[in-house]
Amino acid sequence: MKRNLFLAMCLLLGLASCGQQGKKQLTEEDMGAYLFVFFSDPTHSLFMATSYDGYTFTAVNDGQPIIAGDTIADQRGVRDPHITRGPDGAFYMAMTDLHIFANRLGYRETQWERDGEMYGWGNNRGLVLMKSYDLIHWTQSKVRVIDEYKELFGEMGCAWAPETIYDPVEGKMMIYFTMRYHNEETRLYYAYTDDEFTKFVTVPQPLFEYPNPKISTLDADITALPDGRFCMMYVAHDEGIGIKMALSDRINGGYQYDGRWIDFEEQACEAPNVWKRIGEDKWVVMYDIYGIRPSNFGFAETTDFVHFTDLGHFNEGVMKATNFQSPKHGTVIQITREEAERLENHWKK
Repeated sequence: MKRNLFLAMCLLLGLASCGQQGKKQLTEEDMGAYLFVFFSDPTHSLFMATSYDGYTFTAVNDGQPIIAGDTIADQRGVRDPHITRGPDGAFYMAMTDLHIFANRLGYRETQWERDGEMYGWGNNRGLVLMKSYDLIHWTQSKVRVIDEYKELFGEMGCAWAPETIYDPVEGKMMIYFTMRYHNEETRLYYAYTDDEFTKFVTVPQPLFEYPNPKISTLDADITALPDGRFCMMYVAHDEGIGIKMALSDRINGGYQYDGRWIDFEEQACEAPNVWKRIGEDKWVVMYDIYGIRPSNFGFAETTDFVHFTDLGHFNEGVMKATNFQSPKHGTVIQITREEAERLENHWKK
């Protein structure tokens, strides 16, 4: 765990590989590996795994966390990590600032940060934002959404599951996430961040309205499609809990409801993430099946976002996890072979 201490120091000092800026923008032809970021319930910390074929993933640092949640979050734990690459070549990572076992571990005296009856399960106030040019050195900021927009959102019960995507129309990184008023239904919101990825520069706005306002929607994941449209996978609590899809011609709204369930699961699942196979017209929909024990990830594959094929679960089909079990709420992105090898070598004991 000595590298955890090194990374924590880097975060505190705000070190980043700024010299990476100005490099040529990478294309899919440059990609040769995949990066999977996720967290675990026992640790509330960040893990990374690599793959060279998009089927078999191996966690770096011998399957141990690479960033301890208690070094970067107000609640001393992180959940729901999402990573993407921006047009500047940097990696943008966002996480929920929340530890659901903080009381048990002595991090706080109450079960939740605020009254659980009024503000609900897992209530929190903000997010953790991180930026890197090499996946090793990171800048880090905390955005307390509910406090910073107190007049509008002071009575919100949570700020969960942030994701980012570049909006070419606005020329900014768009961050979208889940909030709820008190302990009522969850809703999806979006805002824009500064270039340094340290704060919001716009007030959060609604992203999507489900036909039935009594249904909770959460865990959105947006993918740019080849035809110029945007696909948003999300979770709906609608006579079951699973993955649905909506399409739009613009990135920050206008998503049209589609009643189909995308996942193949009998038990509850959440945290959808879509990623493309390198050099193929195939996209994988990955999701966290938290309704089974032990929890696992499920996978589906599509070539047209109309028809989906069930790929099974980690280690119960073609998808393999070699040195980790029960990952939670993660993201897969394409990276170069050089980036993967550098990351692996950095975390070797």
